[in-house]
Amino acid sequence: MATTKITITLPNDQLEEIRTVVAAGRAASVSAFVQRAVGVALFDAAGWREMLKDALQQTGGALTKKERAWADALLSPPRPKKGSGRGKAA
Repeated sequence: MATTKITITLPNDQLEEIRTVVAAGRAASVSAFVQRAVGVALFDAAGWREMLKDALQQTGGALTKKERAWADALLSPPRPKKGSGRGKAA
């Protein structure tokens, strides 16, 4: 299998945890750990897509624009309100 070297950014605490896993022999290298994690995430995403597709078929098909807007609003993180304190002097 062909591979490509890339650069990723991780929080320091995650990298330290990965290095601990590698040092304990539970992964061959940081790259091996990340490759496995990406593989698991892709497998999970495919499973979720398939489950959603099946659920939509059982309940009447694709979401309407109104249903999608409702779901997006429900699942999206709250946005900070304008003037929420940024740049204001104490």
